[in-house]
Amino acid sequence: MHVELRSVPATTVAAIEGEVVRDDLLAWYAGAMAELDAVLDAVLDEPTGPPGGLYDNALFEVDRGHALVHRPTERPPRRGRVHPVTLPAVELAVATHVGTHDDIEVTYGEVGAWVVANALAVAGPVRETYVVGPRDTADPAAWRTEIGWPVFRVAPA
Repeated sequence: MHVELRSVPATTVAAIEGEVVRDDLLAWYAGAMAELDAVLDAVLDEPTGPPGGLYDNALFEVDRGHALVHRPTERPPRRGRVHPVTLPAVELAVATHVGTHDDIEVTYGEVGAWVVANALAVAGPVRETYVVGPRDTADPAAWRTEIGWPVFRVAPA
């Protein structure tokens, strides 16, 4: 698996967030993303870039935690659950998961092992970027999800 270190600048997004039980995550995600898309499609003229999500470690460790889904935009509206958020700048170890999320935990495990071997993990949510997904194509073989694990670089990249 290829892992790259990436500096991500602070980013303004339109977001929906909440405390989620892990078993409810997929249903919560589907509803939140549908609401986010509907609001942004109604008020914005510019493309916003790929959607993404931030997921607290607690969501996976104790089956309940904070989740946030977003789409980048310079002018995020406030409507329903949609509100502006500025995601802080972060250093990430990034790998791309190919295909459906049925086995995404394998990619998470590989990124986690890479982080332990090559960098220091830091507290903070894992970031996902849905570069290509079901909203883009019905072909699961084409889906690409970037998994970004927060790190503190101990040496230059």
